[in-house]
Amino acid sequence: MTNPAPDLDGFRGRAMEAMDARRAWPGHAPWVRDAVEALPRHVFAPKRLWDWDGHAYVPVDRDADPDAWARLVYAGPYDAAITEVTAGRPSSSLSCTSVVAGMLDVLDVEPGHRVLELGTGTGWNAALLAHRVGPTGHVTTVEAAPDLAANARATLAGAGFGDTTTVVLGDGALGHPDTAPHDRVIVTYAVDHVPWTWIEQLRPGGDLVFPWGRLGHFAVTVAADGRSATGWLQGLAQFMPARDTAPVPEFDEIRAGRPAEDERLLARDVAPLHTDRDLLWALRVALPDVVYTTDTDEDGVNAWIHDGARSWAVLTTLPDGPIRAGQGGPRRLVDEIETAWDAWERDGRIRRWDHGVTITAEEQFVWAGDAATGRRWAIPAPVPITG
Repeated sequence: MTNPAPDLDGFRGRAMEAMDARRAWPGHAPWVRDAVEALPRHVFAPKRLWDWDGHAYVPVDRDADPDAWARLVYAGPYDAAITEVTAGRPSSSLSCTSVVAGMLDVLDVEPGHRVLELGTGTGWNAALLAHRVGPTGHVTTVEAAPDLAANARATLAGAGFGDTTTVVLGDGALGHPDTAPHDRVIVTYAVDHVPWTWIEQLRPGGDLVFPWGRLGHFAVTVAADGRSATGWLQGLAQFMPARDTAPVPEFDEIRAGRPAEDERLLARDVAPLHTDRDLLWALRVALPDVVYTTDTDEDGVNAWIHDGARSWAVLTTLPDGPIRAGQGGPRRLVDEIETAWDAWERDGRIRRWDHGVTITAEEQFVWAGDAATGRRWAIPAPVPITG
């Protein structure tokens, strides 16, 4: 017996209404909504998606459970659809509509532009770009996974973009010099350090939009002399890392059952770690390798913190109100967090939107307020792998 087809029009209509209700469509780029309307997500979704059941990611196949599959495709404005799981962790997705719309908005792409996309995935984002650049423009999109590249190439051709898109199998860090200079470059996976090749392959005045590390994405513009690019933070969405990046360990892997080496009570309220995005961004800038997971119970906010190596901390709200802090490993992460938190408060609680980034061939740094005179935080260059 064949399962009945899902009501895709209904799912899609409710998803569009949810975007409207949350005012998630970019007001300065009405073309984005038009493109999403013309190019439904489900056309680009693979037959198998993945859903978290509370313990692990489990497959959801379109043929076996069409409605469950459709609900994942159109889960909501802020929900990605997981399209690939590797070693138990998501490794590729159909990005949430709100983030796609926001990044396309700040990319400021125009008809006739030559656009380079790094991280093809399902091809949906490339199709939206191709819809915008039109027959006089072109979208080159680079994908590292052979199966994803092949599927996206076929899907884009089937959607009518075979002549205006080129899917390249390759390393996104290298860009694509054969089609440079590009008017725009957009990256769909997170990087901790921007390859200078991306800037070199943009024309002066061209824009690059990229996710930075585990939190946030920037839009930068290349200077007239081509020797630098600078721009502002645009959002706090989280993105999957590049495929050659080691996965971030889970808290339990870092703690490994070890008892706390240092315990004390904190005088400060830790609720902002769960609710204050300006604080979370400030801590992300000051301590870029530190990972936070927070949750609430009847007593208040609790936090599990680690540095991806050997140091960890737990903040627990006790029934009578105090916060118990336990930490272990070579670093004292609670102390580091309090120091960065205090510095942020002394600086006037700088908003996340008041931060930007500057990229040159020699250095990269995040700044607050003003690129030339504001406080700076250096972005360390990647350590070469030797062996």
